[in-house]
Amino acid sequence: MSHEAPVPVYGSAVAKVEPFGVDHIPDNERHGKPSSQFFVWFAAGLNFPIILLGFSAAWFGLSFAAATVAIVVGAALGSLLMAVMSRMGVRLGVPQQIQARGPLGFFGNFLPVAYINVFAGVGWAAVTVILGGKAFAGLTHLPYWLCAGVLTLIELVVAVYGYNMINYLQKVLTYVLTPLFLLITVVAVVRGGSFFHANAGADGYIGSTGGLVTFGGWFLSFLVAWAPFASDYSRYLPDTPDVVTRTAWYTGLGNFVTICWLGILGVVVGGSASSSDSITALHELAGPFAVPALLAVGLSALAQNFLNVYGGAISVQTLKIPVTRSQAVVAICVLAYAISLWGESGTEAKFKVFLNLTAYFIAPFAAVLLLDYYLGGRSDASRITELYDRSRVLDWGFVAWAGGVAASVPFWQSNFYTGPFSKAFPGAGDLSMFVAAGAGVMIYLLTYRLKPLWVRGDSGGARKGPAKHASAVVS
Repeated sequence: MSHEAPVPVYGSAVAKVEPFGVDHIPDNERHGKPSSQFFVWFAAGLNFPIILLGFSAAWFGLSFAAATVAIVVGAALGSLLMAVMSRMGVRLGVPQQIQARGPLGFFGNFLPVAYINVFAGVGWAAVTVILGGKAFAGLTHLPYWLCAGVLTLIELVVAVYGYNMINYLQKVLTYVLTPLFLLITVVAVVRGGSFFHANAGADGYIGSTGGLVTFGGWFLSFLVAWAPFASDYSRYLPDTPDVVTRTAWYTGLGNFVTICWLGILGVVVGGSASSSDSITALHELAGPFAVPALLAVGLSALAQNFLNVYGGAISVQTLKIPVTRSQAVVAICVLAYAISLWGESGTEAKFKVFLNLTAYFIAPFAAVLLLDYYLGGRSDASRITELYDRSRVLDWGFVAWAGGVAASVPFWQSNFYTGPFSKAFPGAGDLSMFVAAGAGVMIYLLTYRLKPLWVRGDSGGARKGPAKHASAVVS
């Protein structure tokens, strides 16, 4: 007697609203190819803000060679992190935020997710809407508020449709944006590209080591900020050893190529940009090719914000707020649009503040998740039910995360706040992210074998046994 798998209710349908939120994806719904992850992250990385980060190399007084090394190292480390966390999604079939319930506890996960994925996600979405809205306003001569509103509406519709629609459009945007950014690259280099030597008299010079650490850290931070979403876009892929391995490679490659490409481009043309406003600087660099350049920036805002809005909605559901995924998408888009109207000016400064603060909080979060997966046994799919067990209120991973964040505060280096260590030793560069991750690792290693901090009911802190029907687990 044969037992056929149930017919999928979602499958690979692009024009169907995704019915799953933070649920575990059952085997009969698994579909897609590992190469999809290359397009998801390659398109997300084709963004003008990465070029903006590269502009700062000359300001730090770095040489072209030193700046290039910093970008490559930062991109390599961040891409490796993304690759590993993406493969976790294939293996476990749940979003990254839900995975964090393992080491932090069901409710212990609320605080980091509330900040890292909801608050920061809305902020990132707003910053990206600002850049895209200003680009389309410059392109069409329509009011900024209208251009930003149309962008937000498109993001809302696509995020409501969900996973399959996002994967499809990221592939389309890869093919559309790649030639546009290649054009920007050629024109910008020809019109204003230059190679330069180290300059100790630069306005932002803090020493060769400090400048290298801080500058390279920005590119690492850009990818660290994506880490809590990595599994969200791989969790539907079939759980086989080959798919797991190839998913990691495609994810890492998609991130690494775009970060290095656009970051180094920013270094090459940064010395010739005379305006601190991103869109004005783009006009100057692109000259007669400003129209396709602005089109590239506007469309790239979509590629990035599809992920920001979708991931933010999943985060809202992770917090057990009684809304559907679609309702969460609407709320995030409305908030991001309102913030984009308020924060239209000074985009670059706001972008770097978000970049710093999200990295400080996410670095120990990612470290704890990785250690729990490889040392704490979370890679065992039979333990997926633990992620939905409300009796596991608080676990030691929360202490490791909070301890990592607290340890990093004296090292913070931001317009928002500068810690005492950074004030006393500015030449050391921004070490906050590395201190946060290191402290989180140490605390986790000291505590992960202990019984959970707080377990309700009669379980007495014991770990749950293997799940016989993990695929049926929901929020």
